[in-house]
Amino acid sequence: MMNPAQRAVTACAVLLPLAIAGCGGSKAAAVLPIPEVSVVTVHTTSVPLTTQLPGRTTPVTVAQVRARVDGIVLTRPFKEGADVGSGQQLYQIDPAPYRAMLASAEAMLANAEAAVASATLLAERYKALLAGNGVAQQDYDNAVAARGVAEANVASGKAAVQTARINLGYTNVVSPIKGRIGPSAVTQGAYVQASAATLMATVQQLDPIYVDLNQSSVQGLQLRRDVASGKLKLTGPGRARVTLFLEDGTQYPLPGSLEFTDVTVDPGTGAVTVRALFPNPKAVLLPGMFVRARIAEGMNDNVVLVPQVGVTRDASGKATTLVVGPDNKVSVRTIQALRTSGTDWVVDSGLNDGEKVIVAGVQKVKPGAAVKTVEAPSGPAPAPVASN
Repeated sequence: MMNPAQRAVTACAVLLPLAIAGCGGSKAAAVLPIPEVSVVTVHTTSVPLTTQLPGRTTPVTVAQVRARVDGIVLTRPFKEGADVGSGQQLYQIDPAPYRAMLASAEAMLANAEAAVASATLLAERYKALLAGNGVAQQDYDNAVAARGVAEANVASGKAAVQTARINLGYTNVVSPIKGRIGPSAVTQGAYVQASAATLMATVQQLDPIYVDLNQSSVQGLQLRRDVASGKLKLTGPGRARVTLFLEDGTQYPLPGSLEFTDVTVDPGTGAVTVRALFPNPKAVLLPGMFVRARIAEGMNDNVVLVPQVGVTRDASGKATTLVVGPDNKVSVRTIQALRTSGTDWVVDSGLNDGEKVIVAGVQKVKPGAAVKTVEAPSGPAPAPVASN
């Protein structure tokens, strides 16, 4: 039989290997598992290319109706804010003084025409007498000159009659264009002056209507390159189409067309003007409205779509993403992503077809680490690409 001391030594000999084994097991348990991340396999695709720009509506034609003769406004037969036609009467200025001027000019013309008849007869009579030496050459020459003066007076009288008739016509103030008239700047009984060009009303053509859009000079440069290369057409059946969105976010039902791009950059804003033309039969678009336009520029080929959650920006502002390689290790990739398509970034360069981009679990990994990948659910079909 073992004494107590021997039993204690034997127990230690038995427990020591177990303790050592227990220490080795805790070290094995401390090894971290390989993290699992969700990835999206990107593929080369084509998406519609659009540009979204802010702007304001502008009437195609604006006519300021101003007084062209002096006088008192007698009537104003139009209704403010109504549609008026070209040539429709807007005001009647007192015509009485101008009728009198016309009558006076016609009387002076008649007098000049009578003087021509008398001078012509006298010149013909002197011509007959001159052949028989019945009148001096000087008298005949004076008669011919008098006839010329009388004829000049007739021409002057005709011009005076025409001027008086024009001024009389100006008393009937009409709309020079078809459009919508604003508030009247004068009332009945007001005195208007031609010398001051008194503003009476303004008529604006609303159908069709312009939309002037503001585009950065960089975007404008790219737009001109697209036009020059034939990618974007401004004329013909394939010309660029424009979709309009109103101030409340609703889409205007009728499409417009791109007209031109200005060649001058505003030094204050660094923007150029892009003008589009829209039909406006119901006068939904009014001058001065703020709108947003989407210009369809064709298709953007050979790009890949990456969910926005999978793209970040580094300290310098460059777009980056985490890519899982064939060896299941993570690497950082710098990409070129300037436009969006729905919830995705449109990547023009930096990614290849078939590569896996991490979209979930980014916080659990770092470049060079090994990961397990799980394919994330596929998203919706590509939306039109909008430039930022």
